Amino acid sequence: MIEKHTLAIVGPTAVGKTSVAIAVAKKIDGEIIGLDSRQIYKGMTIGTAQPSAEEMEAVPHHLIAIRVPNESISAGVYAQMVEEKIGDIRKRKRNPILCGGAGLYLEALTKGIFNDSTTDLKIRERLSQEYDMDRDGVLKKLQEIDPEYAEKVHINNKKRLIRALEIYEITGKPPTIHFAAQSILPPAINHTFCVILLSMDKQYLEERIRGRTKKMLANGWIEETKILRDRFSVEEAHALDSIGYRQICQYLDGEYTLEGLEEEIVVRTRQYAKRQLTWFRNRSNPVEIDMKQFVDNDSIADEIISIWKKSSNISIIH
Repeated sequence: MIEKHTLAIVGPTAVGKTSVAIAVAKKIDGEIIGLDSRQIYKGMTIGTAQPSAEEMEAVPHHLIAIRVPNESISAGVYAQMVEEKIGDIRKRKRNPILCGGAGLYLEALTKGIFNDSTTDLKIRERLSQEYDMDRDGVLKKLQEIDPEYAEKVHINNKKRLIRALEIYEITGKPPTIHFAAQSILPPAINHTFCVILLSMDKQYLEERIRGRTKKMLANGWIEETKILRDRFSVEEAHALDSIGYRQICQYLDGEYTLEGLEEEIVVRTRQYAKRQLTWFRNRSNPVEIDMKQFVDNDSIADEIISIWKKSSNISIIH
């Protein structure tokens, strides 16, 4: 039988994925499934740029603010949750739309993850020596192969950094997949994904990042972080050890001025956005859309729907 591909709208932070996904959903009776490693947490509305109440009222959203920050979730479990939501939405004769920037979660869905843990003392010793000589370089290596996990590991945490790279060198797979997997999860076999990568010129994206950061701070991001830090330590809630929240905690400890805080968040976010783009381009076989080539979200949505329909015409499920 002929079946539509599952549409996934991905891209770097601040590119405007949510607005585009909503525009698409309104045109195709769609429902949006979050593909974000931080938006899943309650109490992190501002800092993770969760969809607003108005946006979630306009189009049904799933996997947003459903876990507390000290409750970790593996890539495998997240992928299973997404699979269930896709099935539920299809049963209601509507179209699921994945939307987010978590490349590893998308890879868990499309390629599967494997429970595999092993050790090589020679590799570990070499990486340990590399860390002692250039810990910034070791962190950069991890950022390149596993940007999601790199956001959770502090540069001073030598053991976690070395272990992550050791596993990657042994298995050839990103560390997060191995650390997170509780059991073997095969890739999705009941449907195929049409991956749309939203992108734009890096200068314009930086302007968007800067504007969004300023707005989020003005809207209470610091106060949100205070509340979270009063309830959880960074050790309890790894979600707090992510871009923005990490820097705000340092600001609260007197390590930044307010102006310095804003600039540091912008720089870190810009670097992360670059890594996200590289990840999706290299690993997800996307159709890339330059958002600046369109006049508005409505026209971008039309282009995405056209690509999705064409791709779905060749999806044959046996």
